[in-house]
This record gives sequence, structure tokens and C-alpha cells, in this order.
Amino acid sequence: MKPVANLRDYYQRLRAHFGHQHWWPGDTPFEVCVGAILTQNTAWSNVEKAIANLKRARALSPRALHQLNEHQIAALIRPSGYFNIKARRLKAFIEFLFAEYGGVTRMRRERLTSLREKLLSVNGVGPETADSILLYALGKPIFVVDAYTRRVLVRHRLIKPSATYDEIQKLFHSPFRRHPPSLFNDFHAQFVAVGKTYCKSRVALCEYCPLKPLLSLPSGGKMRINNK
Repeated sequence: MKPVANLRDYYQRLRAHFGHQHWWPGDTPFEVCVGAILTQNTAWSNVEKAIANLKRARALSPRALHQLNEHQIAALIRPSGYFNIKARRLKAFIEFLFAEYGGVTRMRRERLTSLREKLLSVNGVGPETADSILLYALGKPIFVVDAYTRRVLVRHRLIKPSATYDEIQKLFHSPFRRHPPSLFNDFHAQFVAVGKTYCKSRVALCEYCPLKPLLSLPSGGKMRINNK
């Protein structure tokens, strides 16, 4: 993996093109935590439907979800897909939240490194979900790596396809370590925007992409898409 000295250029070009993304959509930090778990392996539009169900049932609070069993939660979050698995994961997170902190406010006071380690010990919470909770719900300075980020960086030859989550994350932590969480927040959202709009999984619309001037194309001048 080669060093990335121009990530600031990437952010500036994306921000100028898409504007501030105002992520993550959610009315409360707890709602963001729930959304981070529900969005696993599904589109955000499906998560919105599941969250709407929880709100209508007055179940979108730690105490309300704590009182429901897995079957009741699964019925409410059905639109998010894999609802039985996600109901189990939500229950595991709620149990963790009550056992360790009693609520989101106290959880926010925990140091980033120790809190991340604890979150990763919760059933169904991987690095991307944990970091989404840390950044978007709790305002911790950490970069979230997702499929959009990886896709753009691989196609721009800034990382190898085999790069690990931690290796990719370090690329952003090194040059931006003194920046506020709001930059990590919007930078990740910018990658989502460019990934959905131009750098799609099956087609790369490089000709129209704001990152085109930064793209080093292979011989022949065309982007080769590998969907494996």
C-alpha cells in the first residue's frame, strides 16, 4: 500500500461537488446506534422503514427495546432484512448498553480505544458498525471504512484489494489525526455519495466523476471493473 499524501484533495473535490452531507440521519444518538446495526447488508431505504416501525410502536428507546423480546423486535424491523439476526444483535447491544453504562450519555464519556474494544466484543458488532456508532452517535474522531471507500481507493490504486480494514483506516487517521470528528463524518459520507453516484460496483462513470483528475488509469486509459 502506498502512502496517500493527497487525501485532502479527494475530500476538497468531493465536498465542492456534493456539498456537506449532514450525516448520519437520525433524531437521537440512540437512533443512530440502532441504524448502524440495522444497515448491515441492506440499503438505507430499508432501514428507514424499520426505524419508522419502531417509532410508531414507541419502541425506539433503550428502555422500550430492552422490554421487548427478540420476536417482537424482529417483527418491527422486518423491512431491514435478516430481521431475526438483527433482532438478536439489537438485544445484545441493548444488554451491553445497560450492563456497562445504563445509557448512551455515560457511554459517550468512555475513552475511544476502550469503548471500541468493548463494542467489538458485542455479538454482531464488527469494525464498521462499531466505528459508525463511535463516530456518528458519539462524536468520536474515527474514520468509518465501508465498501464505497474501499472501492474508490482500490480503483484509484491507493490501496491493494487485499488491504485490511485497519490498514485503510490508518490512511485517514495519519493525515487527519488533529481534525475534529466532523471531518471524519463528512469525509466518509462523501465516499458514500461518490460511490452511489459515479464509482458504482458494476460501472465506473469516471468521465463525470469529480475525482477524475486524481485518477491514474491503467494502460489503455480505461477503468477495468472486477466484480469478483
